[in-house]
Amino acid sequence: MAHKSFKKILVANRGEIAVRIINACRLLDIPTLAVFSSADKNSVHVLAADSAAEIGPPAPRESYLNIEKIIETALAHNCDAIHPGYGFLAENPLFPEACEKAGIVFIGPSAEAMRLLGNKIQSRIKMATAGVPIIPGMKTAGANLEMFEKAAYEAGYPILIKAAAGGGGKGMRVVHRKEDLQSSVEGAMREAKNAFGDDTVYLEKYIENPRHIEFQVLGDSHGNTIHLFERECSIQRRHQKIIEETPSTALTPALRAQMGAAAVRVATAAGYRNAGTVEFLLDKNGGFYFLEMNTRLQVEHPITEMTTSVDIVVEQIRIAAGEKISDYVLKATQRGHAIECRIYAEDAENNFLPSSGDILFYEEPAGPGIRVDSGIKSGSVVGVDYDPILAKLIVYAPSRELAISKMINALKDYKILGIKTARRFMIDVLNHSEFKAGRTYTDFIDKNMSDRNVDMVPAVELAAAVTSAAILRKPQATPSIQREKALSPWQTIGPWEIGMRITK
Repeated sequence: MAHKSFKKILVANRGEIAVRIINACRLLDIPTLAVFSSADKNSVHVLAADSAAEIGPPAPRESYLNIEKIIETALAHNCDAIHPGYGFLAENPLFPEACEKAGIVFIGPSAEAMRLLGNKIQSRIKMATAGVPIIPGMKTAGANLEMFEKAAYEAGYPILIKAAAGGGGKGMRVVHRKEDLQSSVEGAMREAKNAFGDDTVYLEKYIENPRHIEFQVLGDSHGNTIHLFERECSIQRRHQKIIEETPSTALTPALRAQMGAAAVRVATAAGYRNAGTVEFLLDKNGGFYFLEMNTRLQVEHPITEMTTSVDIVVEQIRIAAGEKISDYVLKATQRGHAIECRIYAEDAENNFLPSSGDILFYEEPAGPGIRVDSGIKSGSVVGVDYDPILAKLIVYAPSRELAISKMINALKDYKILGIKTARRFMIDVLNHSEFKAGRTYTDFIDKNMSDRNVDMVPAVELAAAVTSAAILRKPQATPSIQREKALSPWQTIGPWEIGMRITK
C-alpha cells in the first residue's frame, strides 16, 4: 500500500529494531535512510535500507546519541521524518524538540508527554489524579532521610527505592529493614546519577511476587485512544525481560477490561499520541498498580502484532503523518497465543554476562507461525559498544500449550555459533512445570532456575561449530595432486575438547 505522506524516513537506530522499521516503511513504499557508526558499516540494517550515512565512531554519544549529527544528516538527505525505535534517543524529549525545530516529524509522542511520563514521580501524581491505581509511596522526591523513613513506615516494609529519571533496574533497591534504608538510598542515588545524570530517587511499597503486565496503547490526533490488549512480561533477569507472552494466564475477561480501561486513562491523561506501553504490577489478589509508561515502541511489540494482526510500526507512521488509527485496528480482537524470546549475546551460565565475537554460523528457524526479527547474519561482528540484543524469536499458535511447544522446537532449531546466547536457558524455562502451569512471577528465575542442571552441548552443535570455524579459518589450498591427503575440519581446527557445561 503506497503511502506518500513522507518523502523519506531516517531510522535513528541500529540492529533488529532498525530492520523492523525499514520493513514497515517498505510496506508503505517510503524510502529509508539508515544511519550507522563506523563499527556498524557492514551491519544488516545498513544493507536493508535504501540509503545509509555514517554518523560517527562506535561510542554511542558520538553517533547514535548525537542529536545534532542525526538532525544534520536527515536534512542533508531530504528526510522529513525520523523514527527513533527503542533505546538510544527514543525517550529523550530533547530529540522530538530538535526535530520540530528543524521541521522534521518525530515518529513518536510529543516532548511534553515524554517529559511527563519519563519522570516517575510526576507521572504517579498525574495518574493518581486521573483515577489510575498507583503503588503506595512517596508523592515527591526525597530531600532527606527523614522523608524516606516516614514514607517507608506509612507504606510498610519491604519497600522499593527507584530512580525518578530512568528504568531498566538502574538505581533500584529493595529494602526489608529500617536499618538498611540510609545505605540503600545513598547507593541508589549514586547509581541513578551515573546512569541518568540525575540522582533523584523516591520510594514506593514493594509488591512481593507480582506479575509484570503491560498494555499496548495507540493514540491519534483525531480523538482516538485505544489499547491492543496485554502482554505478560514477568520472566526477567536483573529487572530485564527475556520472555514475553500474550494473553496473560492471570487475567480474566473482566480484569483485562478493567486494566485496559486504566491504560487508556493513562494515555488520555498525558495527552498521548502514537504508540506507547502502560506497565502495571499485578499482585496475588488481583490488585493492579500503575508502574510507568514507556513512550516508545516496545521490544516485545511483535507478540501483540501476532495475536491482533496489527502492524504497530505502520500505525506509528500513519499517526505521525496526521492520519487516524486504521479502522481495522480500532476493531482489533485478540486471537490465539504468542510468545517472544529475546536472543541476547550473553552467557546464561555465567550470570548473563555479555558475550562478544564473530557470528561464525547463523541459521534461523522457519515454519508456520514462526517469526524472527533479526539484526545479524553469518559474519556479523558482535561488539561491546551496544545493547546485547541480537534478535527476537516470536511464535504464534492457537493455544498456549502449542505455542510453548512451538517455541521450544524453534529455539532448538535456531543456530547462532561463535558467541554465547541464553537460548538453552530459555528452553529450560519453557519446559519448567511452573511456567507450563502459568505461574509466572517476576521472581521466577531466582526461584525456579537457580538449581538448574545444564547438560552437555549437543553433538550436532559441536560438529557445526567445529566445521564452521574450520571453513572460516580458510587454510591454504592443497595442490590437486595431494587432494586425497587434505586434512579434515577436525584436524584443521587445532586443539579442541568436549566439555561439560556448568552444573548449578
